[in-house]
Amino acid sequence: MPESLMLSEAREAAAIASRQIASNRDEIMRIVAALKALDPPFIATLARGSSDHAASFAKVLFETRLGLPVVSHAPSTGSLYGVTSPKFARVPLLALSQSGRSPDLLTAAADAKRVGAIVVAIVNDTASPLAALADHVIPLGAGPERSVAATKSFIATLTALAQIAAIWGGDAILDQALDSVGDALAASFALDWSAALPVLSDAQSLLVLGRGLTLPIAGEAALKLKETAAIHAEAFSIAEVAHGPMTLINEGDPVFLFCPEDAAREGTAARIRAFKERGAFVIAAGDAADTEGAAIRLPIVAHAHPVIGAIGQVASFYRLAEGVARARGRDPDHPPYLSKVTSTL
Repeated sequence: MPESLMLSEAREAAAIASRQIASNRDEIMRIVAALKALDPPFIATLARGSSDHAASFAKVLFETRLGLPVVSHAPSTGSLYGVTSPKFARVPLLALSQSGRSPDLLTAAADAKRVGAIVVAIVNDTASPLAALADHVIPLGAGPERSVAATKSFIATLTALAQIAAIWGGDAILDQALDSVGDALAASFALDWSAALPVLSDAQSLLVLGRGLTLPIAGEAALKLKETAAIHAEAFSIAEVAHGPMTLINEGDPVFLFCPEDAAREGTAARIRAFKERGAFVIAAGDAADTEGAAIRLPIVAHAHPVIGAIGQVASFYRLAEGVARARGRDPDHPPYLSKVTSTL
């Protein structure tokens, strides 16, 4: 069986991220200097699908490392209602898109620009209408992505956001870690997560959990399981799941955890024990101490920076997700009813 585009493109992500960090540095420094000079009260994001999970990653990064609130600007506010708040004037609006061609994002970005927002397009296609509309453009540099399931462009978006955070916040440790992000992602992609394959291949539904930097990873993983493997997967915070969703779990039900590697890891081991007591079949990716008690413990790259480690977990997961889709007799490159550019109005 020939290798899927999804798998080959996910494998490319490590080299793409490495090139991107080097090639974008000067431009991101220039853009960050311009945005910092505005002294914005908050940052806004505009995205759909996988890109919206990347926007959630930006929220965690910027709020915890820059001390700036991040608002998710729903595309429909500008595209359907045309009522983008005038408080967006002189506020950076990060428009995240692989194609830069979705009609609702274009209309919403234009409406935000109308009220004075500073549109920053983080986009793979720099010849796209979104790039043309933007005040600033940060290219993902992922090259053509032919699989409907976005992989390398999602990872490239996360690394671009991490570089913005490192430069804006003067975070030398994160900046240095990004210099070797390609090696970390290649090592993550090579990790063997196949122990989870039989369980996920038979699953009809599951909870996917994360917290802090790994909550957006859980959201992306749940989306990929839906679109490529037709599994009803729902993402929740490791903390929030105890406020209701945990009652859905019965004996033998699968629960997949992406364990964070920073302060958000607090309480992870206790949550795993609670699921185990309910009879859940827990699959956990993370440090050995955090995953104790899980039925399947998936490895991660040791001693990685927490930001890089979170990105690495999605690289490992993409390889697993492609295998799950194949095992369920599905084509991961061409999910039914989906297309690369979604024409939401």
